[in-house]
Amino acid sequence: MTIERHETGPRMSKAVVHGDTVYLAGIVADAPKGKSTAEQTKSILSQIDGFLAKAGTDKSKLLSANIWITDMANFAEMNAVWDAWVSPANAPARATVEAKLASPDYKVEIMVVAAR
Repeated sequence: MTIERHETGPRMSKAVVHGDTVYLAGIVADAPKGKSTAEQTKSILSQIDGFLAKAGTDKSKLLSANIWITDMANFAEMNAVWDAWVSPANAPARATVEAKLASPDYKVEIMVVAAR
C-alpha cells in the first residue's frame, strides 16, 4: 500500500494517508496570540476540515480525536465549539487532557484520525 504525505517538512507531515486511513498531526490555531480558547478551537477545526478534504474525506468519518488544552477551566468553552462542529451521528472516540503546549500562545491542540 502506498503512503501519501501532505504538507511535509523535515520534522513532520501535517497529514499522512495509508490505505483508507487519514492521520493528522496535532493542529494548533493560526495566529493564536490573544485569541480565546473558542477562537483557537474554531481555527483548528477549520484547518482539520481542509486537511480532511484534501485527503478525500470529512469529519463524518472521524475515528478518533486527541485534544490537548492548557487549562481545564476552558473545557466547556472548547466543547461548545467542538459540539457545534462535530457530526452528531458520527462522533469519534475522543480523549481530552490538560497539557503545556509548544508555545504559551497556544490554548488548544487537536489531532484526529479519519477513514476515507
